[in-house]
Amino acid sequence: MRRWLTWSAGHPFCHMEREEIMENQDNQKQDNQAQDILTPEDRRGRLSALLPIGVFLVIFLGAGIVFRDFYAMPAIVAFLIALFVAFLQNGKKSFDEKVRIIAQGVGEENIITMSLIFLCAGAFSGAVTAAGGVESTVNLGLSLIPGHFIIAGLFLISCFISVSMGTSMGTIAALAPIAVGISEGTDFPMAVCIAAVVCGAMFGDNLSMISDTTIAAVKTQGCEMKDKFKANFLIVLPAAVLTVVYFWFITRGMSFSVQSGAYDLLQVIPYLVVLVGALAGINVFLVLIAGTVLSLAVGVGTGTIALSEMFTVVGDGVTSMYDITVISIIVACIVSLVRANGGIQFILDLIKSRIRGKRGAQAGIAALALLVDLCTANNTVAIVMSGPIAKEISTEFGVDAKRSASLLDMFTSVGQGLIPYGAQLLSAATLTGLTPFDMLPYLVYPVLMAVCGIGAIIITKK
Repeated sequence: MRRWLTWSAGHPFCHMEREEIMENQDNQKQDNQAQDILTPEDRRGRLSALLPIGVFLVIFLGAGIVFRDFYAMPAIVAFLIALFVAFLQNGKKSFDEKVRIIAQGVGEENIITMSLIFLCAGAFSGAVTAAGGVESTVNLGLSLIPGHFIIAGLFLISCFISVSMGTSMGTIAALAPIAVGISEGTDFPMAVCIAAVVCGAMFGDNLSMISDTTIAAVKTQGCEMKDKFKANFLIVLPAAVLTVVYFWFITRGMSFSVQSGAYDLLQVIPYLVVLVGALAGINVFLVLIAGTVLSLAVGVGTGTIALSEMFTVVGDGVTSMYDITVISIIVACIVSLVRANGGIQFILDLIKSRIRGKRGAQAGIAALALLVDLCTANNTVAIVMSGPIAKEISTEFGVDAKRSASLLDMFTSVGQGLIPYGAQLLSAATLTGLTPFDMLPYLVYPVLMAVCGIGAIIITKK
């Protein structure tokens, strides 16, 4: 027996086992050290821990009010100042401990996954746009819409484009010139035409599998995209149907001679592949990579992308997602320190004292999402900021992850589709020569989406 032990102690496999054991012990030690960062004292709720978020809102909103431009202060600059304030708080912890806290927050699986999906979605968007997918899809939709149904049809086309592209801003930019052309060729008011586009853009911004809002909502709440899509779609479907009826009703008796441009069905296929693949539950990375490769193949095959520009168009798409990716990382740092200082616990304690059961929890999530969006004028940033708090609320009160993700996405889209200082309405106004207030009376979809969301909360079982 002693001889066997002597032999085994010198055997290479035994050395490997010892190394693995030592490595596991080191990892366990690091985990224990990480847990030790937060003491029971740290886990108490503190209003003062929310100071960094308050600083961000004061700087961002203050700059917008002073300069009459809510984009005069870049969000990333305001967030960096807020992060600096967060580092100044809690003198009981060393700088190294605070760095370790934010490293844990940024290194969390959902944050990393969300950032990578942002970049992959940007790659697909850049490739499919360069391949002519947007133009072909718009022209295909116009060719299928009867003249007497054109405004309601414009809403439907905008819905499909935004779901396919995953960007409300891109949809508005693509369809605004068409809305202008329809208004100039008919008696339809310009505000009605562009409102139909904006309403459809917010439909897709809320539902698209590759929308940055959907990605952020799903990853902060920890659910599958297809599950969130199905749950979200069932809630907003009545709103979409009523919006179609509304635009048909207010433009009934009018007609427009639709003259669609040329389209190539091959250029539409990448959108369909990504949409169907995501709904089928295929890994989102595989779906986006497949869509990007297919878009490049179609673009080169149809001559819209030169072989030498293949990687450039992909790079441009990835670069377009840098801002939201970096903002997500900085927000994760701020939230980590706010949580460590008791800020998240303070909000939870406050919410718990005022709500009861699943209905109250869902109403709290919806109100939180809407309020943060009104303050930030960016629905993706609003979701990234409020997502961790919403996750805590949903876990505490037993709200399904796909429902909390749907509420986050829906109510930030409600705010974004109605605030006159939001990028969507400002962009639509710039492209048409109107003001955001000209469009507001006709922006029925965000209002109906809010009504449907509230209805879904009310009928929830206690």
